[in-house]
Amino acid sequence: MQTNLIEEFKKTPEGQEAEAILRTCVHCGFCLATCPTYQLLGDELDSPRGRIYLMKQLLEGQDVTEKTQLHLDRCLTCRSCETTCPSGVKYGNLVDIGRGLLESRVQRGVSATLKRKALQYLLPRPAIFKPALKLGQLARPLLPNVLKAKVPAPQATTPWPASSHTRKMLVLDGCVQPILAPNTNAAAARVLDRIGVSLIKENRAGCCGAVSYHLNAQADGLGYMRRNIDAWWPHVESGVEAIVMTASGCGTTVKEYSHMLARDVHYAEKAKRISALTKDISEIITSEVEQIQKLLPTASAQKQKIAYHPPCSLQHAQKLNGIVEPLLQRMGFELTYVPDTHLCCGSAGTYSLLQPELSQRLLKNKVNALQSGAPTLVATANIGCQSHIQSAMNVPVKHWIELLDERLSSRG
Repeated sequence: MQTNLIEEFKKTPEGQEAEAILRTCVHCGFCLATCPTYQLLGDELDSPRGRIYLMKQLLEGQDVTEKTQLHLDRCLTCRSCETTCPSGVKYGNLVDIGRGLLESRVQRGVSATLKRKALQYLLPRPAIFKPALKLGQLARPLLPNVLKAKVPAPQATTPWPASSHTRKMLVLDGCVQPILAPNTNAAAARVLDRIGVSLIKENRAGCCGAVSYHLNAQADGLGYMRRNIDAWWPHVESGVEAIVMTASGCGTTVKEYSHMLARDVHYAEKAKRISALTKDISEIITSEVEQIQKLLPTASAQKQKIAYHPPCSLQHAQKLNGIVEPLLQRMGFELTYVPDTHLCCGSAGTYSLLQPELSQRLLKNKVNALQSGAPTLVATANIGCQSHIQSAMNVPVKHWIELLDERLSSRG
């Protein structure tokens, strides 16, 4: 792709990075076939290729409007296009740059601005989000079905293992997961405890930064990232083996700290080290699977049928497609066939709240796909997907690490 950036952007780090990405695009259109919003809307401006043209126009000084902003807002940042692209276009990085630049040029309405500010303030702060959710849960029986589906039922907190092992790993508790699904990290801790690994929570760490960063409050997002690095660094210096992620959306962001903080002279090297240490829980379990296999009970003749939903952040962003399914099969589950597993469920961070109509259409398609094999349970690997899919499913939706914990516990 030929580019002609205006002087305002030509010499900035963001402009130079965006130009390099733009020039890798060869207009082939392969991305259209796997873009969820293009499949729903049939508008090329709601496809990666169309949005790339819009961002190119922005960088070349052409007029941008609310219409430009609408098409970029509609992008899920699922990064399915990156999996499809034969030229290796780093679309996720490009759309972050484009949205950030556009935010200062196209003013949002009062309602949209307040909604984004509220999400940016509420979600990363457990001390505020938790009582707000509790209030919603108390009122849940009185809510109409449409609103009731958006308020998840409370989950019980389960015990964290008290033993201490020589092998230690950190875990990110995050912001909403400990409140929406408090059993997930506890289950991971119990599984790792059985193979002689202590999972450590660092209370000074919190939101990975993705909420603010992807709401175009990128400076705030980077602040959360620096805070986490500072919180984790003493543990890194003491030799923890890994920083474990049980929410693949958070894992995607932390693995990209090295890129996001590459121009920060005080944090660039530390961020590179943090990203290198970060592993999804599936990577940890895969590396220890032989030892875990010995602890599993004998598989029953009648296997439980479950459907697995691979989050976009795991399969497209982290490129860990097909890593969880073999683990579930080794646990003794029968996996049902799920069509179109590459397509997003519509959760996508705050997308389900900011683009509810498109999100619900994607959710309906995803639920139909998951239910097609008549599973008794749905497993996934990201809290956003888990909560979103559960809102429309009649069977339980759990993080797959909970299933492994339950299997190991059944043996005693």
